[in-house]
Amino acid sequence: MKKKVFLILTLQILVCLIFIGRLAYMQIIEDKYKLQSASISRRAVTLYPGRGYIYDRNQKLLVANQVTYDLMITPSKVRSLDTSEFCRLLGISKASFLDRLSKSQTYSMHKSSLFLGEISKENHAFFQEFAFNYKGFYTQRRSTRAYPYFTGANVLGYIGEVTTKQAKQFDYYEKGDMIGVAGLEKSYEKILRGARGVQYLLVDALSRTKGSLKKGTYDRMPIQGKSITTSLDIDLQKYGEKLLGSKRGAIVAIEPSSGEILVMASKPNFDPKLLIGRNRTRNYQKLLQDTVEKPLFDRSILGEYPPGSPFKLITGLIGLQEQVLTPEKKYSCQRGFYSGNRFVKCHCRSSTSNLITAISRSCNTYFSNVYRTIIEKTDKPSEGMERWRRHIRSFGLGRYLGNDLPTGRKGFIPGADYYDKTYGKGRWKASYNISNAFGQGEISTTPLQMANMTAAIANRGFFYIPHMIKKISGSTELIPKKFTKPHFTSVESSMFPVVIEGMHRVLQPKGTAGYLAIPGIEMCGKTGTSQNPHGQDHSIFIAFAPKKKPKIALFVIVENGYWGARWAGPIASLMVEKYLTGKTKRNWLEQRMIDGVIDYSEQPSTPSHGKIRQQHNP
Repeated sequence: MKKKVFLILTLQILVCLIFIGRLAYMQIIEDKYKLQSASISRRAVTLYPGRGYIYDRNQKLLVANQVTYDLMITPSKVRSLDTSEFCRLLGISKASFLDRLSKSQTYSMHKSSLFLGEISKENHAFFQEFAFNYKGFYTQRRSTRAYPYFTGANVLGYIGEVTTKQAKQFDYYEKGDMIGVAGLEKSYEKILRGARGVQYLLVDALSRTKGSLKKGTYDRMPIQGKSITTSLDIDLQKYGEKLLGSKRGAIVAIEPSSGEILVMASKPNFDPKLLIGRNRTRNYQKLLQDTVEKPLFDRSILGEYPPGSPFKLITGLIGLQEQVLTPEKKYSCQRGFYSGNRFVKCHCRSSTSNLITAISRSCNTYFSNVYRTIIEKTDKPSEGMERWRRHIRSFGLGRYLGNDLPTGRKGFIPGADYYDKTYGKGRWKASYNISNAFGQGEISTTPLQMANMTAAIANRGFFYIPHMIKKISGSTELIPKKFTKPHFTSVESSMFPVVIEGMHRVLQPKGTAGYLAIPGIEMCGKTGTSQNPHGQDHSIFIAFAPKKKPKIALFVIVENGYWGARWAGPIASLMVEKYLTGKTKRNWLEQRMIDGVIDYSEQPSTPSHGKIRQQHNP
C-alpha cells in the first residue's frame, strides 16, 4: 500500500515539475510566446514590397511606383471617437465610415485590415497629428503604380484590391492587398508582386510608436518584385494610337522573326492613371458603363471581325498546296462570280486574272473559283471543307494562340459539321458558303490572329506564338520555350513567293493601294473591306516590310471605315515607315489620319463583343 502511495506521489511530482519547467521555458526562454502575450504593446506592421517595374523593348519605363499610405484598423481596439472629426480629416462621409467599419468587423475583430487605402502624403501627415485620438487605427506605407505615359492601358493592365474570395483562395494575399487585374499586371502577377515583409513595433497605451521590438530581430524585410522588359515599342504604340485618333479600331504589329508584339493599340482607350488612387473604383464604373465608346473593351484581342479580302491570300495558298491552282491559272471575272442562282459582285476592273493580278486587284471572282475547286476537289464537299479548315487553323486562326495575355478570343472557322447542321448532311456544296473565299460569311478573326497570320506569310510558312515578355530582370528564368519554338503551317514554303509578289503589287500603281507605297521600302500588303451587317463596312489592311527579311508585320482595322485604302491602309503604311526609318515624310497623309473623323452617330450599335458573324452557335 505504501508503495502505491509513493508511486502516485512520485508521478504527481513529476507531472508538476514538467508543467513548471514548460511554463518557465515559455516565459523566460521562448520569445514566441512573449510576443503573443505582449500583443497589447506591440504591433505587426506589414511591409509591402514595391512591384517590379515594366519597361518597353528600348528600356523606356512604362510602369513605375509611387509612395502612398493605407489606414489600417483593428476593430477590437477601436474606442469611442468623434466620427465627424475623423471623417473630416480623411475626406469621407459618415455613411462610408460606418460601412468600412462594418466590413472590417465582419472580416475580423482582432486582425488588422485595410480601412482606407491610398491616402495622399498630405492627408497622411495631417492624420498623424491626431492619430493618438483614434485608438485601433494606424497608417502604414505602401507603393502604388505610376504611369509615365498616357498610352497602352489595354496592354499594361492595372492593379486592384484583392477580393474576399481571392484572399481566401490564395494563401499569399490578405484583405487590402493589391493584385494584377488585367493586362501584363495580371499575366505576370507572381513575378511583379515580390514578397511581403513584417516589422514589429512597440507602442504605448496611446498607440504611439516607441521603437522596434528587440531591435528588429523578428522583422522580415520585403523583397522587391522583379521587373520585366516587354517587347512593346512605346513610341510606335503612341504613334499608332495617335493615328487612330477618335476612330474606333485596333492595330497589332509583330516582329516576324521572333513573334514579339511591337504594338497592341485599341481605340477608344483610357488614361491608366484613372485606375490608381482612391477614386479607382468610381472611375472604373464610369469606364465600364460607357457602352458607346467601350474604352475597357480591348479590340486588339477581343474584337472578332470578318477578315475580308486579306483572307484571299490564304485561299490562294491552300489552292496551291492542294494542287487545284497554279500561279498561271486564269479566271475570267466579268464583274462577278456566278454559280446557279448565286452571284458574288466584283470591282476588280480586270476581265481575266492570274494569281498575282487577282491579289493585287483583289478579285472576288478569282478566289471564289479557287475556293470552289478546293471544297469540291472530290465528290464529297465535307472532306474538302475539313481539309480547308485544317489548313486555315495551321495559320493560328480559329483557335487560341497561347500568348501571354490574360484574355482573348479564338474567332470562328466553320467546318463541315457546322454546314451539316445548317443545311443538312450532304445537302450543301461550295456555292452555299462561297463568301468564305474572301473572308466573309461565318468566318471571324481577331486583330492579333490576323497580325500573326501576316507574320506567317512574311516568314514563308511559319510563325512564333505572339508574346509580350522579352526579359525578366534579376532572374535566371528563361522565356518559355513555347515562345521560341517555330510553328509551321500546313502550306509548304515554296508556295509563298508568288502570293508575296501579289502583295507587293498591291502597293504598285495598278494595285488597290498603289498610293501608299513608301519610297525606298519594299512593302507587301493587302487591302480589305470587311462587310458589316450592323452598319458601314470596316476598313482593313495587312502589311509586312521589308519584302526580304521582314522586320514588322501588322494588321489594322478601322471600324465603319469603308474600304481598306481609305483609313486602315494609310495608317499601316505610316506605321511601317515610322518603325523602319524612325520618322515619316508624308506629313499630308499623317495629318489626314490624325484629324480624320468617322461619324459614329449614324452607325447602329454593334454587339458588345464586337463580333459580326452570322447566326451560328459554335
